[in-house]
Amino acid sequence: MEEIGINTATIQLDQFLKWAGIIESGGQVKLLIEDGLVFINGAQIHERRKKILPGDIIEITDIGKWKVTTE
Repeated sequence: MEEIGINTATIQLDQFLKWAGIIESGGQVKLLIEDGLVFINGAQIHERRKKILPGDIIEITDIGKWKVTTE
């Protein structure tokens, strides 16, 4: 699991995935969510603007798993 630091108290899921270089556009996030492939702390996510906090674990099925940390 890779750790990715953010320099804000929270960040939106779509922004985090772009910041981390995991996806290139918000449209990609939408498709991954619609396919039921995105999880935060083990819970399936249905909104791309979900707030992410340091300590959260983001997982995209068959792509990877990342832990959010502070910079």
